[in-house]
Amino acid sequence: MVTSVDVVERMLSTLPDDDDHPYRSGPWRPQQREWNADDLEVVAGRIPHDLDGVYLRNTENPLHQPIQHYHPFDGDGMVHIVGFRDGTAFYRNRFVRTDGLAAEQQAGRSLWAGIAESPTISDRTDGVGARRFLKDSSSTDVTVFRGEALTSFYQCGDLYRMDPLTGRALGKADFNGGFPSALGVSAHPKNDDRTGELLFFNYGKDAPYMHYGVVDADNDVVHYTPIELPGPRLPHDMAYTENYAIFNDFPLFWDADLLRAGHHVPRLHDLPSRFGILPRRGDASQIRWFEADPTYVLHFVNAFEDGDEVVLDGFFQHDPDPGPLPEDAGLPPSLRPFRFLALNRMQTRLHRWRFNLVTGATTETSLTDTISEFGMMNADYTTTDYRYAYAATGKPNWFLFDGLVRHDLHTGAEEHYAFGEGVFASETSVAPKVGATGEDDAYLVTITTDLNADASFCVIFDAARVADGPICQVRLPERVSSGTHSTWAPGSQLRRWRTAERAADGVEV
Repeated sequence: MVTSVDVVERMLSTLPDDDDHPYRSGPWRPQQREWNADDLEVVAGRIPHDLDGVYLRNTENPLHQPIQHYHPFDGDGMVHIVGFRDGTAFYRNRFVRTDGLAAEQQAGRSLWAGIAESPTISDRTDGVGARRFLKDSSSTDVTVFRGEALTSFYQCGDLYRMDPLTGRALGKADFNGGFPSALGVSAHPKNDDRTGELLFFNYGKDAPYMHYGVVDADNDVVHYTPIELPGPRLPHDMAYTENYAIFNDFPLFWDADLLRAGHHVPRLHDLPSRFGILPRRGDASQIRWFEADPTYVLHFVNAFEDGDEVVLDGFFQHDPDPGPLPEDAGLPPSLRPFRFLALNRMQTRLHRWRFNLVTGATTETSLTDTISEFGMMNADYTTTDYRYAYAATGKPNWFLFDGLVRHDLHTGAEEHYAFGEGVFASETSVAPKVGATGEDDAYLVTITTDLNADASFCVIFDAARVADGPICQVRLPERVSSGTHSTWAPGSQLRRWRTAERAADGVEV
């Protein structure tokens, strides 16, 4: 049983108790409370002793009614921390203390327009994002760099630092004074454990439209260069190999005519996809562009070098601009854009591109017929010819993850696990076992939102036997809102992992 559980703080919320918005109720019901909980109750199985580290997950937790229309990407960031050590587990959750959160808490209402609203209705004339005037909710991704958790915003903004053991706010990342404050950093900066570097990009509406940067292990920006694009684009992710960084120019981007009128409406254009490959410390003159079939990709899994070729794996959208279905007719206009979030509507499938650096040729192939997204892998095998990708399957027509699939990229075999009716998961991270001897000698860790039990659990799988189901479930103190991105940080990479005081924030020992 839980031997220690405390509510640390409850945030002011002006949302109605009977809120019925589909992405602020049910599995998306937000939290307002921050918790400390130690010795979590194990409700099934046993916590492995060779599971050692922390699972961190970012979620969107709105606190106030939107000015007009709510989009699930608008919610304030909240990081959930589940730590495993010596066969026990602890939990912390904390709102990301952004400037936007502080301003709206003081005002007691929303001040910025959301992604489904016109920027002109914002009360504030500042803000972030490639389109500008957005609140920096820092609710998209979370990674660990130099022993600190960094949260990020999908359309560029500040990176907020957090203690990955306690959730204590540590302020904004400044990269020793080199942070690109004019544009910020997009979601999905890449932490390369082999070099200790953080690779990042940003983008906006002014030429050259994208930049790429590298932060070294000493927290200095040692490389920052423009990536010239034909116009404003909407990149969400990047990839890297041992020697190259990989960028994209997809044909789904803002309609130029509407953009000139101040409307940010994405459209699929009759253009190929383009991938830019650049030496990791190269400048704009060294980038090489490769054309491929038109698509849009939210997330890549891995990239590696194979002789003269760069190999890239990601989730190809077979319908990146899904049209309305008959069942959409009854939806109010504010809910219709959510078809862009359902995996079955976008038809996302794991895909492989090969770019030949000698001939300039591109070859590509679909790796599966299974619709999945939000792929994760064993980070120890990043930039190598890895074998396994673990991805989420989606509830049809909803932005919800209802199962897991293990893709064997060498044989094409798959293992599936379904969580069951009314149970939804988050992005599932791979946690290598202490002393691991193989790629799948690891655990999978995720958080589930169980509507049947009105509870959330941190669930552990054996990465080699996904279809067998969870080997352990631990109960969290409150039901967690459904969400997206996560990461795993081994205890060996965390400061004070063996000596940190878990019971109180900010205690140095």
